[in-house]
Amino acid sequence: MNSTPNHHTRVKICGVRHPEDAAYAARSGADAIGVICYPKASRYVAQEEARLIVQTAPPFVTPVALFVDSTPGEIAAVVSAIGATCVQLHGHESPDVVRKVNLPVLKAIRVDRTTFEAELGTWRKAIAEGGLEHLQGLVLETAAGTGEAGVGGTGLANDWTFVRQVAAKGEFAGLPPIIAAGGLTPETVGEVIQSVRPWAVDVSSGVEVVKARKSPKLIKAFIAAVRQADLSKAV
Repeated sequence: MNSTPNHHTRVKICGVRHPEDAAYAARSGADAIGVICYPKASRYVAQEEARLIVQTAPPFVTPVALFVDSTPGEIAAVVSAIGATCVQLHGHESPDVVRKVNLPVLKAIRVDRTTFEAELGTWRKAIAEGGLEHLQGLVLETAAGTGEAGVGGTGLANDWTFVRQVAAKGEFAGLPPIIAAGGLTPETVGEVIQSVRPWAVDVSSGVEVVKARKSPKLIKAFIAAVRQADLSKAV
């Protein structure tokens, strides 16, 4: 959809709650580290902990702060306190809300067969109207069982067959790069990259053995699987 045969698929490790997990992810080749700033989520981190995690991110590794239906003012205050350089909006935020966020934005969209194409159309229209140049990616999240208040991290696989059908109809034209999420693991991410060809992949529970604690072994295996899939695409 958004990648070429020689594309380097970006990797975001989300739901990080410990600085040492962020440091290992960065050393292993992650391109972005996500912290959840939504108090109802099980992987939520308070501002002080989030700030320490963000400070762990080395140059060229993007710290992303995830929010659910927060106001632009609330987002700005938290981002200023923790130092994140990108935000991920995982609720029902409208294009007008995104326009008021003065940072690069990733917007989550649920892959629901009854609403997905219409929602893509809404964002395509809003982008054409202007003011969304900082909307840098659409995160395709699993529709069913989206976890605590819709934050994700359930481990349930996304409907990639439907995503491919939508892509074949050209429905992603005129939209920002696509980020694949939902039930990704070291065992499944390669197939998703091969079939969907996203710009990036976003993983949380798929690199955990214990909930909310990242596994160095699984992070390493996940990123290795992504790189292997990239090599296979280039053949």
